[in-house]
Amino acid sequence: MPVLGIGGLFFRARDPDGLSAWYREHLGVGAGCVATEGATPDEWSWQAEGGPVMFAPFKADTDYLPEGKQFMLNLRVLDLDSLLEQLNAAGIEVITKPEWNDPSVGQFARVHDPEGNAVELWEPPVR
Repeated sequence: MPVLGIGGLFFRARDPDGLSAWYREHLGVGAGCVATEGATPDEWSWQAEGGPVMFAPFKADTDYLPEGKQFMLNLRVLDLDSLLEQLNAAGIEVITKPEWNDPSVGQFARVHDPEGNAVELWEPPVR
């Protein structure tokens, strides 16, 4: 297979600069961010850590995705509980539901960015 992974996620925003700043500040995601130890930041990309990436189309009438939205960003995280504390301290509403969690799949939480896009936070189980 010639495809190595996701090369980017591009989407429309009312305030691209403000939204980029929100993702960098609260989630450490976006241009100039580094998740891989020893990586060098650059002005265009986020140096993400390699690992599993979910690619899953859902039925058109699913209630798993927010109503009226065609996509949901899912970010793989380390130490979900600490991240949720930081987000709560910043005044960002965090949604959790016990039925989202599964010991074989991991733990999940959701936040919404300033433009209302759902962001699912996923901590995979330790293997």
